Amino acid sequence: MTKSRSDRVLEGMSRRRFLTGAATVAGAAAFAGAARAQSALEGVLTAPNRGGWTDQFDTRAASVRNVASYQPVFSPETLSSMQGAVGHYQQIVSAGGWPQVPDNAKLGLGAESPAVPALRQRLAVSGDLDREAGNSSAFDTYVDAAVKRFQARHGLPADGAVGEYTFKALNVPADVRLNQLYTNIDRLQKIQIDSGRFVMVNIPAAAIEAVENGRVAQRHTAVVGKIDRQTPILDSKITNLNLNPYWHAPASIVRKDIIPLMQKDPTYLTRNDIIIYAADGSVIPPETINWNTDEAVKYLFRQNPGRMNAMSSVKINFPNPHAVYMHDTPQQSVFSQLMRFESSGCVRVQNVRDLIVWLARDTPGWDRAAIEKTIAARTRQDVNLTNPVPLHFTYLTAWATDPTVVQFRDDIYHLDGNAQLAMNRLQTTAYSAGEQASADLPY
Repeated sequence: MTKSRSDRVLEGMSRRRFLTGAATVAGAAAFAGAARAQSALEGVLTAPNRGGWTDQFDTRAASVRNVASYQPVFSPETLSSMQGAVGHYQQIVSAGGWPQVPDNAKLGLGAESPAVPALRQRLAVSGDLDREAGNSSAFDTYVDAAVKRFQARHGLPADGAVGEYTFKALNVPADVRLNQLYTNIDRLQKIQIDSGRFVMVNIPAAAIEAVENGRVAQRHTAVVGKIDRQTPILDSKITNLNLNPYWHAPASIVRKDIIPLMQKDPTYLTRNDIIIYAADGSVIPPETINWNTDEAVKYLFRQNPGRMNAMSSVKINFPNPHAVYMHDTPQQSVFSQLMRFESSGCVRVQNVRDLIVWLARDTPGWDRAAIEKTIAARTRQDVNLTNPVPLHFTYLTAWATDPTVVQFRDDIYHLDGNAQLAMNRLQTTAYSAGEQASADLPY
């Protein structure tokens, strides 16, 4: 069998060879002493593939834009960049990795702390801060810009404040990050990349890319499945849109969510415009059901279109064996949360109308004006796409659009094989008064 280009590039980079080499280097470094270790670190800091200080970012808040790219995560260039990043991270590990940053106090612009020199060195080794920025204990604008760049690469709010989550990301060892790159190169190599239009949902990033002609046409923030109700990895095609859809509660949500909610508040279904139907189509009054049993599971629960509907304005359909779909949500505040892993497996899409206009572009009669008019009228309408669009739900916790800009995300579903990559940040949920009534279910 002829080897692919990516296979040839990765030849000689096996985990076994890397671990053996790393152990040898570590033993030699222990013998050679501090001077040799410093020399190895100098080699990392002066390596040409780290990029230039002025090329990477400046000291303004806008510097984080240089972390973004129009290159899709699913592209041959991404794989090539990840392979280049592997070489750089091997170099870092061989030189002893990066220092741990003391996490006993929050750090930010203007702070003076003995932890700042370690923070500077940590950011310099990973290429986020130029070594010429010095070794001062002052958290100055150079450190602030470097921290923002680091945060942007790790899916954190790029605010320059070094708190719990930034400390956790900083203190993941370099060899663990290297193995994370290996794991995700393996994943990416197994993916068949579409040459035309497609949509990609990256579950650990809780993010969506709409791709066309090798460029990202749109990006959307997403909410994906909880750890115990995971969004599945799948490949399909988007075939159909439901405008102003009904929402039918799956039996699992009836059992796990609706029954406990009704035990606490018997008015819940009425307040949320959810109607119960028997198999013959007759309506079942909620007060006739024994909510201390599983009786309710045998009935159909349907929520009418409208402001309180779990899918709000649109449901995006694609064939799959998991009964999942993509949709709008009345809970718009969830998109601003740090952790967006709280659905029952379906994917909520921020600014979803931009995405459905893009999906329906080739379907006669369904431009933005027609879609907006139908949604505004609360008219129930199905739209069958003339050209179904390929869809990929994937699980990538590391990728690179450039060898010097490596992105990492939490291994939220614990699939990478190292507990240090599944940091499981605590979620904080804030709902406005208008959203609270529909915020009880993990749609």
